[in-house]
Amino acid sequence: MNLIRIEDVAQLEEMLSRPTPAVIETMRHLSGDVMLLGVGGKIGPSLARMVRRASDEAGGGRRVIGVARFTSPALVEQLHADGIETIRCDLLDRGQLDALPDVPNILYLAALKFGSTGQEAKAWAMNTYLPGMVCEKFAHSRIVAYSTGNVYAMVPVGHAGSTEADLPRPCGDYAGSCLGRERIFTHFSLGGRIPLALLRLNYATEMRYGVLVDLCQQVMSGQPVDLTMGYFNAIWQADSNAMTVRALDHAATPPLVVNVAGPEKLRVRAVAEQFGRLLDKPVRFVGSEAPDAFLSDGRRGYELLGCPQVSAEQLIRWIADWQLRQRPLLGKPTHFQTRDGKF
Repeated sequence: MNLIRIEDVAQLEEMLSRPTPAVIETMRHLSGDVMLLGVGGKIGPSLARMVRRASDEAGGGRRVIGVARFTSPALVEQLHADGIETIRCDLLDRGQLDALPDVPNILYLAALKFGSTGQEAKAWAMNTYLPGMVCEKFAHSRIVAYSTGNVYAMVPVGHAGSTEADLPRPCGDYAGSCLGRERIFTHFSLGGRIPLALLRLNYATEMRYGVLVDLCQQVMSGQPVDLTMGYFNAIWQADSNAMTVRALDHAATPPLVVNVAGPEKLRVRAVAEQFGRLLDKPVRFVGSEAPDAFLSDGRRGYELLGCPQVSAEQLIRWIADWQLRQRPLLGKPTHFQTRDGKF
């Protein structure tokens, strides 16, 4: 994809939700409605729109339903305009959860990460207890659920990244509760024969948020860039969206566990210096590169769910242009530099 710039939010949203031919094919042979639990976050709206668009292009008449607390009325209006039904629900409220309609396909996006320090009990309830409730409610559905690359230990920076065969070694309450989420989903998948896929995402990005956006903002504002977490992965959110939908084809028991990550191992120093050139800004650094970092090897995901279509180089150029033109941001930093598991 050699597009020079993304003009505005409308074009961005169209690109994030544009289904690939493979996604359309998934929707063509998938039976039944699709419900997204936790649709109100950063990824949910564009993922719901991709499901809606792919379903329409496949010729199906399925319902696409987004579930969240919906603190923003504007989001509800936008989703309705795109043909997505919405249900306002506090998922941790058993009565509200049980009142949701039964649907055969669930995309599970609900989680608590940022702000989990100081709210450890809530983080464990949201990330570990809720999956069990969802499995009890949707015992006859197939479920694709997000996990995170944070369940792995950091690996040496010369390493290709953690693979699905590596034993999890979570650090901190957030990562521990996310591994708990995987364990609970696996328990119910095995006991109830629920087909499941668990996607260890590391890290989705678009023009308004993500690790690359964080680094670009630091360079743009003249803040020093911390080199301690010296390397990272990033994947264009439209690519992770497409892989998420295609995972519906691979839900199984025991669950499929697969990394969803960008193919490049990106170096913080090099990325910041490139942003400096594109923005015509000097770059200042603090700290020194640690010998390890959170890195994921995404090759199994590409084999099963398709290869990313947008390179990190393209993302960097798009993001720099977006920032120079002062386009909107979500104001949700990733805190990817965190090494002690405290989010």
